[in-house]
Amino acid sequence: MTGNRAINIALALYVGLIFAFVFAPILFSMMFSFNSQRFPTIPLGDFSTEWYAKILADPDVWEAALNSLIVSSCTALIATFLGFCTAYSDFRYNFRLKAPYLALILLPPTIPLIIMALAMLAWFSKIGMSGQIYSIIIAHSVLTAPFAMAVIRLRLNQMDPDLEAAAWNLGGSEWQTMRHVIIPFCKPAIASGLFLTAAVSFDEFAVSWFVSGLNKTLPVIILEIVQGNIDPQVNAIGTFVFLISMTLVVLAQVFFASRQLKSIRS
Repeated sequence: MTGNRAINIALALYVGLIFAFVFAPILFSMMFSFNSQRFPTIPLGDFSTEWYAKILADPDVWEAALNSLIVSSCTALIATFLGFCTAYSDFRYNFRLKAPYLALILLPPTIPLIIMALAMLAWFSKIGMSGQIYSIIIAHSVLTAPFAMAVIRLRLNQMDPDLEAAAWNLGGSEWQTMRHVIIPFCKPAIASGLFLTAAVSFDEFAVSWFVSGLNKTLPVIILEIVQGNIDPQVNAIGTFVFLISMTLVVLAQVFFASRQLKSIRS
């Protein structure tokens, strides 16, 4: 018992150190966003919201925020739809070359982002679509669809394979079964996929920077602000981006985990 307790304490300390290592820079950035001094130094200066006032008065930041919201919302809808279709085809059908098919679908997140960004830029330039906001949406949809597919596929794997056949035997068409059985069963995973893909798209920088042109998103505008100088506005913008992204990720986890708990209790 003593040995197990020591192991549990060691694991708790290890996890705590990992979280501290990951979140400490973010927390310090949030602290510096309220610092009256221009340079991030300790001890901090006076409490100030000057940098938040500056970004709220900057039309370029507002435009970038609007672009980020449009891109992340549209990306979430498209990527989750593609992810659902892919996950259902994997769940429902067996066909030749299924393994390469799934490997190809799951490939984009494994490609280095700079390579993906350059490939997207070359392709969009070739077909005359570079520098458009829908170019960012398409690129982000390709990048994030595998995340939605993985979440929805996990949910479908928990479904009784005879449930769909039972609905058909009771007179339901394939569309009626999809509407009244499959989609309701997958609702938590679909909601989770929407929030998760929106979070990934909202934070994405490399692909956005290459294909956005004049339609800058928040991560792109952050790079422009910090180029050549230290600007505390970055801490304020970063705080907004972090809070929005964390909210989306937490909502994704809550939607998926709540259904899991209901299934376990029932």
